[in-house]
Amino acid sequence: MNEKMGKKQLILHTFSLLAGFMVWTLLAPLFPEIVKDIPEAAEQQALIVALPVILGSVLRIPFGIFANKTGARTVFLFSFIFLLIPVFYLSIASTVMDLMIAAVFLGIGGATFSIGVTSLPKYYPKEKHGFVNGVYGMGNIGTAVTSFGAPALALAFGGWQAAVQTYLVVLALFAILQFIFGDKQEKKVNLPLAKQFKEVIRDYKFYFFNLWYFITFGAFVAFGLFLPGFLTNEELFGLTTLDAGVRTAVFIIIATLLRPVGGMIGDKFNALHALIITFVGLAISGLLLAFTYNFIFLFTLGSLLAAVCAGIGNGLVFKFVPTYFSKQAGISNGFVAMMGGLGGFFPPIVIDQTHNLTGSYALGFILLTVFCIIALFTMFYMNSNLKKNELA
Repeated sequence: MNEKMGKKQLILHTFSLLAGFMVWTLLAPLFPEIVKDIPEAAEQQALIVALPVILGSVLRIPFGIFANKTGARTVFLFSFIFLLIPVFYLSIASTVMDLMIAAVFLGIGGATFSIGVTSLPKYYPKEKHGFVNGVYGMGNIGTAVTSFGAPALALAFGGWQAAVQTYLVVLALFAILQFIFGDKQEKKVNLPLAKQFKEVIRDYKFYFFNLWYFITFGAFVAFGLFLPGFLTNEELFGLTTLDAGVRTAVFIIIATLLRPVGGMIGDKFNALHALIITFVGLAISGLLLAFTYNFIFLFTLGSLLAAVCAGIGNGLVFKFVPTYFSKQAGISNGFVAMMGGLGGFFPPIVIDQTHNLTGSYALGFILLTVFCIIALFTMFYMNSNLKKNELA
């Protein structure tokens, strides 16, 4: 282990993740401006905004595997180079189909998450994995940068197209930084994939970690995608695009800054007990949001509670993964990260559909509480099993 090199890579990878997430969530905060030029896109907003999550989730598995085999530098580098294409295409989009095509491939920005969580633990001992992955996860703040920055750039440059094109500069810059400063000597891990897969699917904890991250990171992504449109909805709060962007950015910043706190808690205390407390809080936030979604003050409180619990929960879950699956890091990190991404895809669509069916947003938020309760049962089961193993 080389912690000195690890510190350099931790900084580089964290900021690279920030750049990836800036691109991944580019559509949501700009959508109120996009529909002014492409009005027919309004009817497909939930789907278009959620599309990047699909590829960004599924690709996390191969990205984690390749990060193990080739090193983080190579995967980050090629990701940033390829992303130049959909970002430019988005800037010249003129139809709903253009938006959908660009949206799908923007998902590569979200897939970059698997790179660092697979690579960085190689440089550190196990007792630091929670903190290291938590710090790396702070790159999620790229979502907040875009939530606030993209509408501001659109206002400053006179249009959303120009705002999108500034992201080409960001991608080119980080491709250069990875090429120059990425670790060319990173330890490569090339275990047979079939063997790794068999080992992880036989362990019940693997499925639990997937579920837990599906909820915590899913909540983080879903709120980042959902809040801009929800807050600007004239039937609810009718906030301006910029105001909604600021509020969304605050949610993302809180959740992101608390991620390493969750990692540190997992390193120093019983991570499972801490996660149980976190999920109780997240369940309460779901109930609060369900019955206060049309009262801005109470809705804000519920959102802030969700931000705190999701942020700490994200850090805690990725304390477990390298601890129990260190030899299968590529495939286990990839699967868990994928489930987290998919967790962000479904909620905005489910909330929209339940609103269309019931005329209320309550049921969509109640489902968050239901999933948290299910997760709590799995935590109690795992806690009981671990105690039995200790006594055996």
